[in-house]
Amino acid sequence: MDDFDAIRDRRGTWSVQWDGIADRFGVSDLLPFTISDMDFASPPEVLDALRARIDHGVFGYTDWRLGGSGGFREAVRHWYATRFDTAIDIESLVYAPSVLSQLSQLLQMWTGPGDGVVVHTPTYDGFRKAVTGLGRELRGVPVGDTEALERELARPDSRMLLLCSPHNPTGRVWTEKELTDFRELAERHGATVVSDEIHADLTADGHRHVPWSRIAEPGSGRGWALITSGTKAFNFPALSGSYGIIGDPDERTEFLRRMETAEGLASPAVLSLTAHIAAYRHGAPWLDELRRYVAGTMAMVGERLRAGLPGVDWTPPQAGYLAWIDLRPLGIDEARLQEELVRTEKVAIMPGGTYGTPGFVRLNVGCPRAKAERGVDALVRAAARLRTDGA
Repeated sequence: MDDFDAIRDRRGTWSVQWDGIADRFGVSDLLPFTISDMDFASPPEVLDALRARIDHGVFGYTDWRLGGSGGFREAVRHWYATRFDTAIDIESLVYAPSVLSQLSQLLQMWTGPGDGVVVHTPTYDGFRKAVTGLGRELRGVPVGDTEALERELARPDSRMLLLCSPHNPTGRVWTEKELTDFRELAERHGATVVSDEIHADLTADGHRHVPWSRIAEPGSGRGWALITSGTKAFNFPALSGSYGIIGDPDERTEFLRRMETAEGLASPAVLSLTAHIAAYRHGAPWLDELRRYVAGTMAMVGERLRAGLPGVDWTPPQAGYLAWIDLRPLGIDEARLQEELVRTEKVAIMPGGTYGTPGFVRLNVGCPRAKAERGVDALVRAAARLRTDGA
């Protein structure tokens, strides 16, 4: 198993989290807890497979549908059968460079300029950029507010329900009943459903992720898609690559036509296919060790928040390595907190306003515990000073 406590220097690797820190925070000498990738090496099984493929030395055009029982599609089928007890028809699969590129195509297929796209708030900022960048209207409803969800879906020009399942940034794992209710609301109001499930593999013990393909009404394939990738859980987003399940054959054909002709993306990155196959065939033990390690780190975060910031009621997320922390009981101004974190504590932690909910922070603890301790301690010190100052 990997040594998750090992410190790996990511500076100088063109890392967005480490080398791109000045782009978002204005200074470069910060310890980052920002974009949702991890500071851990990918599983040894993935690295071994990548080395073997590189040693082959030929990197010609590639087809993600080839390979038979040893190929990408069969690896996905194996993963869903063993991880989620879910049968996958490999003919329903599609491929794209990223989850957000899939979302972009589906938005263009299923909505028009000015149409409403309903999301839960707080909202992953990549959703906001994709939806508004294409001229659609992002319509947010608070997590857990079913009445607001139906009200927004009932608007005549609300064309899509865009789910994050599990939810980013809160880490909420939707129950099967909640997902079924979402499906019924979308069907009642004629909205398509896109479910981004890239965080599904990081569901914590005691919670169960249910893929949208199990929720979609049997025999009714039109108007839904599940989009996901192994890059999040196994930490190889720089290799790119994602896949999806589209229920309706005609919509699936149209999606692939757009990707392969209109976008010119007929040949995927071969190293992404290699990494996915190795992860899905051999990476489950490593992933379970990672999940246990992250759970231990989250427990540490909770202990230090309780000790240093009485009044902050926080529980670990149900999925993922992102701690979504509500600081509103402290009455702290978000801008002042960010200034204190950056100028005094020298750490970069994402403000809740980035996700449409000021007063929170999103702390990425997908890292060695020693680093996570530095981050949460810095947050506690900064918040305690501002609270003491009466901010």
